[in-house]
Amino acid sequence: MSQYTPIEADEIVPDIAPSDNPSNPHSYNANASALNSAGPPQVSGSIPAAENIQERTWSQRLQESSHPIALLFFIFFRIAPIFVYLFGSIILSLVTKNSRFILHFIILILLVSADFWNLKNISGRLLVGLRWWNETNMKQGSNEFENVWVFESADPNRYINPIDSKVFWTLLYVQPLAWIVFAIMAVLKLELLYLIVVAISVFLSLTNAVAFTKCDKFGKANVMANDIFSKATGGLLNRFNPFA
Repeated sequence: MSQYTPIEADEIVPDIAPSDNPSNPHSYNANASALNSAGPPQVSGSIPAAENIQERTWSQRLQESSHPIALLFFIFFRIAPIFVYLFGSIILSLVTKNSRFILHFIILILLVSADFWNLKNISGRLLVGLRWWNETNMKQGSNEFENVWVFESADPNRYINPIDSKVFWTLLYVQPLAWIVFAIMAVLKLELLYLIVVAISVFLSLTNAVAFTKCDKFGKANVMANDIFSKATGGLLNRFNPFA
């Protein structure tokens, strides 16, 4: 798991520089009184509006990310399958005319699989401190197997960057909606072959969306339960502590 290192506080530098002669104790007071009598400094020119100061480009916002490389790969794998699905056939027609659909199908499957793996194992852990996986365990007292979802969340004290969190949750839910729209369009156009890859994309993207939603709720519930338990036990110890 990633560790959070707190940012060191900025060093406070006095506005009035001390005198060049350290042996004269009255020089600093004289300079301070001179500055106070001079009044506040005059500012010339127009002050930019607050809206202009707050405007930032996408590159500047990405630079504020705690994991910019992981965020870029997350955005790429979320957008690349949709882009290739929409424009891949046109691009491949410029390269080759033979087996264009097969090549398009293979590229889409690879991109969707890479997006699923990256989101499940890397992006979720680095950007929002969440991870999930599925285990197959044998039921006690029987020979049957059952699927168990395992959720893992980072330390509650870990800092989650708001840029990373906002981009992660937005694209996590937007992509499945886009694939559902493409599935409806494929059915209306009777594109049954493309419907196969779209159905796979819908299944994988919805699986990640549901899993990370449950993982987030499980993590918050676990933190709340631990907080309540610590407060309750702390109150009981203080009540029965004769030295308190």
